[in-house]
Amino acid sequence: MRSFLLTALLALPCTAYDLTGHVEPAGTVAISLHGALAPLEKSTVSAGDGYFSFSKIPAGTYTLVVSTQARGEMVQTVEVSAGTVDSKGRIDLLLQVNGATLESEDGRGTGAIVSATMLSIPDRATKEFEQAQQCLAHSDGACASSHLQKAVEIAPRYVTAWNQLGTLAYQAHAYSDAEADFRKALEFDAGAFEPLVNLGGVLLNLERPREALGYNQQAASRRPNDALANSQLGMNYFAIGEIDAAEKCLKAALRLDPAHFSYPQLTLAEIFLKRNDRAGALDQYRDFLKRHPDSPQAAEVKAKVKRLSQ
Repeated sequence: MRSFLLTALLALPCTAYDLTGHVEPAGTVAISLHGALAPLEKSTVSAGDGYFSFSKIPAGTYTLVVSTQARGEMVQTVEVSAGTVDSKGRIDLLLQVNGATLESEDGRGTGAIVSATMLSIPDRATKEFEQAQQCLAHSDGACASSHLQKAVEIAPRYVTAWNQLGTLAYQAHAYSDAEADFRKALEFDAGAFEPLVNLGGVLLNLERPREALGYNQQAASRRPNDALANSQLGMNYFAIGEIDAAEKCLKAALRLDPAHFSYPQLTLAEIFLKRNDRAGALDQYRDFLKRHPDSPQAAEVKAKVKRLSQ
């Protein structure tokens, strides 16, 4: 599953909306929706014309993942809220899948290669994992965690289950538990990307940027087109005072996913303010408000825009 980051964000009001879209070029591909800040997992398959839909999605921030069998994944942040849906309570997306938007790592994570470790997972553990996904489809993180814990007790080398346990701990703000789970995943598969980038993020949350740096550098190096990896690395550089490097990474993250849930605009605005570039900071704050009108940070950002505009 996809990972998330950093600052603990408040949940948006719990109102349900519909998410629809088309994949171009049209075809049948796997599409999954992951809660970025709260537990939720849903999946579907696009129709032959590329159409897909998710119904009754609670307001919130999500990562939408289009997975091709051999070419890689396309990942895009989707913010579902009153300010981003149309008059019918719907968001309709056009997802253009091509070499510029797909990210892969020599077959890892694309479904093209299944590790020997995964092939050795007992059926009992797999069934516990599948039950956890059913819990997450109903946003029940506690239920999911219980089944995932059983899965790793049955199969201690179940890397995907360890990563998802860490993800749920992260969303519950249990950062030390999340760190332990991500490290356990990497202990059994040092090449797994998701626990790597997740560990880099949780170490930033634990205010250990020097320790986080190596993980975030490795994640961005392995997947240079991954918005989360670039955003985390930019925030990491900012935390240790390497402002120029931070700016470069944060701009890359915005280019890859302008609405990314880690809010690269806010850190970029701080960089511009450090340089006394009020216009640059204003541009970032306004872009943030355009893409995240109902964010818990929106009121504070509007106040900053007002002050800087005077």
